[in-house]
Amino acid sequence: MTALQSDARPQARASASRPSGWTRLLHARESGTLSALVVLLLIGAALAPGFLSTQNFLTVGQQIAQIGIMAVGVTFVIINAEIDLSVGSIYALGAIVTGLLISDGLPWTVAALAGVLSGAAAGFLNGALTVGLGIPSFIVTLGSLSVFRGLALLLSDGSPISLSSGTPGVAEFTLLGQGRLFGVVPMQLIFLILTVLLGWVILSRTRYGFHTYAVGGSQEAARLCGIDAGRVKILAFVMSGTLAAFAGVLGLSFLSYVQGVTGTGMELTVISAVIIGGAALFGGSGTMWGTLIGVAFIGVLQNVLNLRGISSFWQTVATGAVIILAVAVDTLLRRRTRS
Repeated sequence: MTALQSDARPQARASASRPSGWTRLLHARESGTLSALVVLLLIGAALAPGFLSTQNFLTVGQQIAQIGIMAVGVTFVIINAEIDLSVGSIYALGAIVTGLLISDGLPWTVAALAGVLSGAAAGFLNGALTVGLGIPSFIVTLGSLSVFRGLALLLSDGSPISLSSGTPGVAEFTLLGQGRLFGVVPMQLIFLILTVLLGWVILSRTRYGFHTYAVGGSQEAARLCGIDAGRVKILAFVMSGTLAAFAGVLGLSFLSYVQGVTGTGMELTVISAVIIGGAALFGGSGTMWGTLIGVAFIGVLQNVLNLRGISSFWQTVATGAVIILAVAVDTLLRRRTRS
């Protein structure tokens, strides 16, 4: 046997054992939800006229943008084996702060930045209480949900805030939510794509992302490796609060209207999207692409039901049922993969 033949055999065995692109795709954590999304797309194409139009898909992208942006932040929290129930209230708080400052005559850039920073401060408070006092994040954010909601109502005095087109800077501010890139692609969809890409880079290509998976997988093991688990978790809550407030700013820009109860219940949709996308509630696993698929799944489902003229009451029932089904299918596929 020649040396060349001797070297070729190990290479051939390595090539044979290396999974192909299709195999990696089929065994990915997101495969169950991706399969469900494909099936839903086929159902929509068959049952809903105009579903496959470019305009309809752009509309879906615009509708899911705010939920998707919030879901990126919540993904970091859930991978850390924590939960954030306050994002809906932070959404309202960021929008209220921005709306009040714009109405008071401040430049919209300063007002929007203040709104986003209010979300970062709220997220820091959630993280500090969870880590510093050792209180479960479920309890902390359940309480802060009411605190931030009450703060939003106090700041607005319980009255809605409407931005007048005659107020300086409002026309430019509304372009964030109402504008379209090249007159076609909604700006909110552009912000969603950029946020997901940034989240993917942080989670998959930085040391902090590695630390996030380590802390979520085993906080004690991460500590023994020299990772500051408290810092990692606090930063995750800060990102969650920041992106929730940013989504609230976009919501205000789109509607030019906000009130203290805005965003009620959004936290459940956001968390559902992250879980549907393959993130485990006990932490240690999840991806940005999975979160994006989960958000898209919920958006497409609601779009199909709207196009079919289904009552909003039945939409709520159907959405909840399909979410449970999608998670069940994804769980079964992951069990098969592990076995």
